[in-house]
Amino acid sequence: MDKRCKTYETYVQVLRDELVPAMGCTEPIAVAFCAAKAKDALGGMPDKVDIKVSGNIIKNVKSVVVPNTDGMVGIEAAAAAGIVFGKSEKDLEVIAEVTPEQKDELRRFLKEKEFHVSPTYGTEVLEIIITLEKNGHTSRARVIKSHAHLETLEKDGQLLYQAEPTFAEVKAADKSLLNIKDIYDFAKTCDLEDIREVISYQIKCNSAISEEGLKNDWGARNGKTVMKNMGSDLRFKAAAAAAAGSDARMSGCELPVVIVSGSGNQGITASMPVVTYARELGKTEEEMLRAVCFSDLVAIHEKTGIGPLSAFCGAMCAGSGAGSGIAFLLGESEETIEKIIITSLGIVAGMICDGAKPSCGSKILAAVLSSLYAYDMFKEGDRLKGGDGYLSDDVEKTIANIGRIGHDGMAETDNVVQAIMTE
Repeated sequence: MDKRCKTYETYVQVLRDELVPAMGCTEPIAVAFCAAKAKDALGGMPDKVDIKVSGNIIKNVKSVVVPNTDGMVGIEAAAAAGIVFGKSEKDLEVIAEVTPEQKDELRRFLKEKEFHVSPTYGTEVLEIIITLEKNGHTSRARVIKSHAHLETLEKDGQLLYQAEPTFAEVKAADKSLLNIKDIYDFAKTCDLEDIREVISYQIKCNSAISEEGLKNDWGARNGKTVMKNMGSDLRFKAAAAAAAGSDARMSGCELPVVIVSGSGNQGITASMPVVTYARELGKTEEEMLRAVCFSDLVAIHEKTGIGPLSAFCGAMCAGSGAGSGIAFLLGESEETIEKIIITSLGIVAGMICDGAKPSCGSKILAAVLSSLYAYDMFKEGDRLKGGDGYLSDDVEKTIANIGRIGHDGMAETDNVVQAIMTE
């Protein structure tokens, strides 16, 4: 692919925009980020904290451990961490640094201050509004659309900051240019120096948390259990590497993760199975980087139509990316990989997202293994074909269909899941 063409430049930008480090599950971290911005504007520690969040934020923060809080869960804990020791300039690593004294202060703050949490009841899927009060002064921060996108910041009713109204058009890469044919061409031919830094850092960070999840007892121990019982099979070893990273991350491990589609679990899932195959099979660094690049872009492409938060579990997109990335690593053609993607999306797509928690590792296992099974089917001369339900023989049509199902079709499912989780 020509480096000078718009598609090439866009794909490089997509990777740089998407592959960013985050410490902890991105939804509680977004709450902490918003709270830290509000605290900066207030200029001191508040007495009252009012938190309004969209339903998907409630769902994804409810059961996941907030890093650096000694096991605390929930929206109040995330906001309090951002207020007490958050560094808003660090974006999704806002609460990566903390002292023992600050942890003590966090516990006192949660006990002594007044918190109120309520839904936004708005139309934004990702929305956080935090208002702080102290001695008659107030501050207010609003985060929308993406986890570290501050839309407005106010103090005493006066606007201190307003994001550019053209934020989405100016800042974000045009993901409508993503398609499997061009992703394959880009991953095969791109100048490695254009992707090396971001992909290498993804591999470094996500490998570290995966190893931590395999070594110690985190969460539901999905990765460890698979390795104990089926770790001699490379397919299961690859799936376990992704699940173990999620095990650690969902249970408060303080190691950073490089995210994909706004999700650390998806970042781990898109990368670690491919990395595991590359290492086990003795592939070169270049082969590994290109295959992870392919996996990342496929995962992002599949998730784009669904949106950042949905009742559709994003691990399915990342798992499909991983399976196709492994096929790419093993030298399969673009036409073959299209068929593998179609089959993978026809097996267990539509798995429900019911928030961040230890069972995410189990869902990651299912996602990666279903994609690898799609590859096995193809090698045996079988596949799922267009006309099988929502599948089309056109891979782009199949991906578009998945987007409609996840974004439109599962909207009411999302409402029901949120209602159940907040009963």
